[in-house]
Amino acid sequence: MPVQTTPAVGRSAGLASFLTVLAVFAGDAVARTFPFGPERRSVNDLANQFVPYHARLWDLLHGRGDGGLLLNWQSGWGTSFLPDLGTYLGSPFALLVALFPHEDIEYAVYAVTVLKMAAAAAAMTVTLLRLRPGPWWAAAVLGASYGLCGWSVIEATYNPMWLDGLIAFPLLVLVGEWARQGRRPLLGPLVVALCWVGNFYTAYMATIGAALVLLLRLAAAHELRVRVVVRAMATVLLGIGLAAPVLVPVFLGSTHAYPGWTNEFQAAGWSDFLARLLPATYGFYTPAAFLGTGTLLLAGALLFHRKVPRRERWLWAGFAVAVALSLQWAPTHLVWHVFATPNGSPYRQTFVFSGVLVLVAWTVLSYGWPGRRALLGGVGVTVAAGVGAVASELVTGWSYPLFALGLAAAAGALWLAARGRLPVVAAALLAGALVGQAAATTAYADRERLGRLDDYPAWGAEQDRRTAALAEADGWPAYRTDSGREQITGNEPMLFGGQGAAYYSSHTPTVLTETLASLGGGWTSRGRNLQSLDNPVTDALFGVGARWRGDRVVRTDAVLPLVTVRPEGAAVPRYGASPFRNQEMLLGSSVYTLPGKAACPVGSEVFLWAPDFRGTARLGAGGTPVRMSGQMPKRRAALTSLGVQESAGTVVALKGERGRDHEVGCLDRARLAAAVEGLRAKAATSIDVTDSGIRAELPPGTKGTALIAAPRIAGWTCEGRPAAAYGGLVAVPLDGRTSSLSCDFRPPGLRAGLGLGAVAAVLLAVWVWWTARRERQGRPGGSSSETPPATDVRADALAQTG
Repeated sequence: MPVQTTPAVGRSAGLASFLTVLAVFAGDAVARTFPFGPERRSVNDLANQFVPYHARLWDLLHGRGDGGLLLNWQSGWGTSFLPDLGTYLGSPFALLVALFPHEDIEYAVYAVTVLKMAAAAAAMTVTLLRLRPGPWWAAAVLGASYGLCGWSVIEATYNPMWLDGLIAFPLLVLVGEWARQGRRPLLGPLVVALCWVGNFYTAYMATIGAALVLLLRLAAAHELRVRVVVRAMATVLLGIGLAAPVLVPVFLGSTHAYPGWTNEFQAAGWSDFLARLLPATYGFYTPAAFLGTGTLLLAGALLFHRKVPRRERWLWAGFAVAVALSLQWAPTHLVWHVFATPNGSPYRQTFVFSGVLVLVAWTVLSYGWPGRRALLGGVGVTVAAGVGAVASELVTGWSYPLFALGLAAAAGALWLAARGRLPVVAAALLAGALVGQAAATTAYADRERLGRLDDYPAWGAEQDRRTAALAEADGWPAYRTDSGREQITGNEPMLFGGQGAAYYSSHTPTVLTETLASLGGGWTSRGRNLQSLDNPVTDALFGVGARWRGDRVVRTDAVLPLVTVRPEGAAVPRYGASPFRNQEMLLGSSVYTLPGKAACPVGSEVFLWAPDFRGTARLGAGGTPVRMSGQMPKRRAALTSLGVQESAGTVVALKGERGRDHEVGCLDRARLAAAVEGLRAKAATSIDVTDSGIRAELPPGTKGTALIAAPRIAGWTCEGRPAAAYGGLVAVPLDGRTSSLSCDFRPPGLRAGLGLGAVAAVLLAVWVWWTARRERQGRPGGSSSETPPATDVRADALAQTG
């Protein structure tokens, strides 16, 4: 097996990408899933986070949207955007959404997702051929099996940011090889930085896996030297340092986020673990480790393939088993997941295990085609894994037929290849088995997700109408336009436009969640998915002059500008249990009557606060029923209007699971209007909102506290000092000596991240210069040479004899 040339590597990577795209398209088409049929693709976080975030990126790339890279004025009444950018949109592939029309954002996200899978397959293929020589077409099939692993087509397909980790693992393994050989001192850290910016969470897992692979290869070649390990560590640290301008704000954004919930890890049963190696299985709390039977057969043949040196055989076999065990043991589970059990699937590191199995399979092939003994041993190991899964309820009616056909095809292909017969037939059998099994697994997962996870409608004419209506009503920054309480996804302001309270992120600030909850807001995802609050008082306080309600935009004039002033000596609100009293404290006026168990005054608007209530509520027997979905702490029902009290004696009727006590408030619109007019008289006379702050002009001699209708999240400074807080909002004390106000927002950690990035860049430049100088001194006449180490030459010779 000769060393592969660059054209052969490119041809192999291209084939791997083609097989990956073919299998994904075929599976989605069989399932009749978007974009190949009417079945919905948008489930859970794909609809709630990734599509809206890519829509906001589209807006920014086209010079639209409110806010910029630092501050997002569209969501959560004003939130930090850089942590979200680094978490959800750090991948270079995300920029491709700019090539699509805005109304085709779901097509754009689908294209980005499939391209990432194809890129992962290509990256693995290139890495395999750079690690050791071997048949180019077999490397392509193994690379495609990695790109089509169960973790990719079942889990990451609706969490596309994770797919950057799938790409990162083989790239970081390649970086490890460069460190081992003392090559690419500049490119290595740049690749590390790109991987960590793409998605730090899965890049962290990929870095652990790649580091272990490097140590194994050094041990296998008797090259475990401190100098190589230090060089590899320096490469990784410099790369992470270059990524620090994004990573530090992301990290600090997580520390300021609402905590959500804590899970305890529960290991999957081993029969379920083995079942997930089979095609057409699905399980949210088990590792999606499907790779295709051909890869499993080759990996299983390792210990029986005598052409592979004994030391290497046992090291790779032990490594694969150790990684599998690490997925199931709580302490190592925590190490893989940055020492916190994730909210959701607990096996997010499975792609590293899949990559390790692919590397094991390639190690077998790189020493020559497995003979009869190795082939039978591989078949035996694969069959044993299949038998071990018999007791699992995750096995479906398609799993074993597909498994058996794939095993027969793979065994036949390897038998033909080993004898040098019909190589085209062997390649077709191995590739066809993989594509068939992966397509079936994709199709099965598409259907299962719809039955098990929340799903959301695809973009259509109704979404176009809603977007157009909100755009027509938009008056920012004179007033906010809210995309509505009747939400389809968790980040509708980014998707449809406007500037609302709704916001869903891993970085949802604690202060935002607590402030919104105190004022009567609702949530899902235990406080990280915040809902819009449709209430006249909060609309007035936060300047919501237009909102989507029912099937149209409703406007109101009873709103305040973004900057108002509370009088000198006014008490800072100390929120309590009643959202009605909390709203009044922030407004500075009494506008509600709390009747207890009695009826509201005729003419007032009746609001119900029952955060834990799940059922229907109505005002009297003839009132319109309103559905409420409280289930604390996971779901919190928002403060809800039940209509206007039209006759005396009518009380609120509840039907459902009441949970904790509820409270009724009766809003007097006339008192609210008077309160708004009073605050308007002393509010800002002009306001200029920027991508990273706000400027306002105030009446001369104004004293008291200027209040900006935005949550006081970490990072706000006003007049060069950290902003104060007033009821959870940004506040600035006024002494009457200035008639202007200037506040700026900088995400916490940005300055430190830029500093670390600059230091890393300087150190990298010094390192590259020093490395180049040493190479020039070590080569007579300054000639350039990239002769691989003796261990690589020896490996190539062994491969050729195979």
